[in-house]
Amino acid sequence: MNVSKDTRNTVFLTLCIMGFFTILSSTMSKTPVLNPFAAYVGTPTNWTGVVAAASTIPGILVSLPAASLSDIYGRRRFLLIAGFIFASAPFLYLFISVWWELILIRFYHGFATAIFMPVAEAAVAESFPTKRGERISLFSSATYVGRVIAPLLGGYILFTTGNGTGNSFHSLYLAAGIAGITGLIMAAPFLARKETPTQEAMQRVTAKEVVQKILQGFRTVARCPGVLLVSFVQACQYYAYGSAEFYLGGYLPKIARLNEFQAGLILTSIIAVGIFARPYVGRISDRTGRRIPIIVGCVISGLPLFAIPFVSNFWILLSLAIIYGLGLATVTSSIQPLICDLVPKEVVGTSMGFIDTVMDVGQTLGPIITGFILGISVSYGLQYTLVFPSLAIVLLIAALVFASSKTARGK
Repeated sequence: MNVSKDTRNTVFLTLCIMGFFTILSSTMSKTPVLNPFAAYVGTPTNWTGVVAAASTIPGILVSLPAASLSDIYGRRRFLLIAGFIFASAPFLYLFISVWWELILIRFYHGFATAIFMPVAEAAVAESFPTKRGERISLFSSATYVGRVIAPLLGGYILFTTGNGTGNSFHSLYLAAGIAGITGLIMAAPFLARKETPTQEAMQRVTAKEVVQKILQGFRTVARCPGVLLVSFVQACQYYAYGSAEFYLGGYLPKIARLNEFQAGLILTSIIAVGIFARPYVGRISDRTGRRIPIIVGCVISGLPLFAIPFVSNFWILLSLAIIYGLGLATVTSSIQPLICDLVPKEVVGTSMGFIDTVMDVGQTLGPIITGFILGISVSYGLQYTLVFPSLAIVLLIAALVFASSKTARGK
């Protein structure tokens, strides 16, 4: 996004506001309503996993192409497309009459985040080349606030409007739609301004040439020294996060015997700690380099996972979750600016799409593979004993591999 110095802070504030409302909307459409709503519309048990995963598939499919195209045609039009999907998708839930329609709408809804996040991150990185860690982290924190508020607000709406009836579901999705529209309206006057496209975009190019440019950008990013290694670390982090978030939802009530409020507080704390930690760690990585935050963050996020299956006390589990969330925030606040540091400025958007695609792959594979580990653990009467330590091992391997690399020594 080509902007003058006078408008950089406006760009940043606009993206933060849009990010807060749109991620609030999309998260509220999922948590805590998706599981009970899927049951309400009669989703067969063996299809519930597809319902849960439907919105993550677009991240794998379009994050990279959308971000690559934004390198050519500019960021604003893609942010507006994402904003329209954010604003329109929640209202489609109101018209669901059969369960398979929920899968289609979740798939459509997933395109919003898949387009918005990498393009917005690229816009921030482009606007603040010397403060990428701090600014990307601040933007992420704005979206995290929306993620944290969404389950609380959604749960309150469900409780006060019928607690699982058709009326309560409709009220929640109306609220989610209002939040999505608010994000789009507040950002539209600025994002609707004309943006100067790149030289490639001003030329008349065929669809084949556009695809070739996307593939060329992908190859440029993938061939940059260190990009694949940093992407591996990102994949490991979200492999562990996706698994920990999902299986803590079973461990906390079933094994630790915590009530719903206690379990929700522990799960929320993982995200909440990142709101405060990410900007500070991002600023530190801007000044001192990315190497130490990434290595230390992998270790900090890994160690608590070893202890979780041997603990049932609420306060200890809450402390372990906070430590894990701190480690996760430390790594992720440094990964994205490091990717931007490693690639040419012409493919910053492509690099954000690349890292977000890798993130979605890791977050999708994590619960699936960990599910097999849980099955083995249960067959031996060990319950969750093998689950969380297996995630810790993945994170410690990521730390070791990164620490021994030339990329770590150079950054």
